[in-house]
Amino acid sequence: MKNFRQRVRDGELLLGQLLLEFFTPGIGTMLDASGLDFVIFDMEHGRCDIGALEMLIASCRGSGIVPMARVPDLTFAPLSRVLDIGAKGVMVPRVETRKQTEEIVRALKYAPEGKRGVALGIAHDLYRPAGAEFFAKANQETVVIIQVETTKAFENLEEIVSVPGVDVAWIGHYDLTVSMGFPAQFDHPQLIGAMNDLVRICRKYGVAPGFLPPNQESAAHWIAQGYRMISLGSDIGVFLDGISRFRAHLKQNGGAK
Repeated sequence: MKNFRQRVRDGELLLGQLLLEFFTPGIGTMLDASGLDFVIFDMEHGRCDIGALEMLIASCRGSGIVPMARVPDLTFAPLSRVLDIGAKGVMVPRVETRKQTEEIVRALKYAPEGKRGVALGIAHDLYRPAGAEFFAKANQETVVIIQVETTKAFENLEEIVSVPGVDVAWIGHYDLTVSMGFPAQFDHPQLIGAMNDLVRICRKYGVAPGFLPPNQESAAHWIAQGYRMISLGSDIGVFLDGISRFRAHLKQNGGAK
């Protein structure tokens, strides 16, 4: 059976969700029951800290969901700490240069591919100290997700995406519109052009483009354009939308005031 990173590298369409609020032990299993492939626990904008993250990742064991984490920023040290507690991938926000990208890959991979520190017999190997074969296996399975979300990042896009070891280049569309000078104008031609550029360059280097679309129509459109790793909204957005639709249906049918 292929591991998740190999599925990413093979260009499979992978669906998951970015979580900013619902950090409950059952959430990973619920997403798995919904047919999703992955979950990203957010430590940047969400209220998830390292202690909560360890519990959340542990609660995913035994399910088919692949747990990952978005770290707060490039200075989160060490970046590999979330891997040590069992995350299978790391999303790093606000990446703007090739040098930063190379440092991220090195931080998340064991030698000879990187400089990740070694601690065995802890959460990531289920408290059973592994042998020498563990390091190559971990490198093969760890997913590196780079977020590109500024004009500078897109000026350096090919240099960033072409770094060996990058698996996913994820567009931060909100931040990008702010950086480009037209906040939250998601139909702006410059944003559309940037999103298409990301697909083109990712294809060139065998990297998966990633995106968090706001609705089903947007998701279907960008999947057709080539985006391969998709968050089905966020937990907050999906919850509010579901409640609103439920209430609107009741009001329309006389069941609520």
